[in-house]
Amino acid sequence: MARHVLAVGEALVDVVARPDGSSTEHPGGSLANVALTLGRLGRAARLATWLGDDARGDVVRAWLTESGVATTAGSDGAERTSVARATLDADGGASYEFDLTWQVPPGAGADAGTVAVHTGSIAAVLDPGAGAVLDLVTRARAVATISYDPNARPVLMGGAQAARERVETFVRLADVVKVSDEDLAWLAAGTAPLDVARSWVHELGAALVVVTFGGEGATAVTAAGEVHVPSRPVAVVDTVGAGDSFTGALLDGLWAADLLGADRRAALRTIDLATVERLLERCAAVAAVTVSRAGANPPWARELEDA
Repeated sequence: MARHVLAVGEALVDVVARPDGSSTEHPGGSLANVALTLGRLGRAARLATWLGDDARGDVVRAWLTESGVATTAGSDGAERTSVARATLDADGGASYEFDLTWQVPPGAGADAGTVAVHTGSIAAVLDPGAGAVLDLVTRARAVATISYDPNARPVLMGGAQAARERVETFVRLADVVKVSDEDLAWLAAGTAPLDVARSWVHELGAALVVVTFGGEGATAVTAAGEVHVPSRPVAVVDTVGAGDSFTGALLDGLWAADLLGADRRAALRTIDLATVERLLERCAAVAAVTVSRAGANPPWARELEDA
């Protein structure tokens, strides 16, 4: 059976409003962006999502197919394709409002070819699908590495304390966690982001937690220690999809290092810091390309040949 990463979660249309009053539409969604990044980097990626059989859904499906991403059966069962409205500030940062529905397509799950399952963001918190995502991830641990990105959306997640409890339920199941400092500032106000990351490794059991700090780079925490890599200098157009492309690149790098799959869980827990540093440098290169152009538009492998 062909080896692949299964991403579970939202694919949607981002309507991006810019400071000059103009607006554009781009396909997106956190989990779709991760799958798309993997596809463009040459990896087999499948997406279990919830799209409508409508014009916007057609745009999203074409965007995924062009990058080699397959949607799982039943992913077109929504009444309409969801929309995220992103308002950009003068620095390219985005704030979001959502019009969406989410559930896991019937029958979606890991199989013998699944080396990793990645989830997070809206899919892990929005009912009725969130409970099914938790069940899917719990079952998938038997065959696959579990990857998780909280990608916090406070407008959808309620209070920070309840959200943190739900987030940490997934962290306890995860081998790999990517989280932004902005997420942690909301989820654990008053606690240093790296202190949270350390607790997720040493107390909750994750093998690798990476905290991204926007333009300040990223720091990885493992049982063996910590590594920081600076971001790449680049003219930022917008930050839409940047964190997701970082996550996709992280999974790509772990796959290249033969560290994905349940049978590689012990090896992942003993990952050396030199390997982690190389992975983060590649992730920084991928994210730099993404922020240099509009929308969730991660690079193809050919664009990184000199990175």
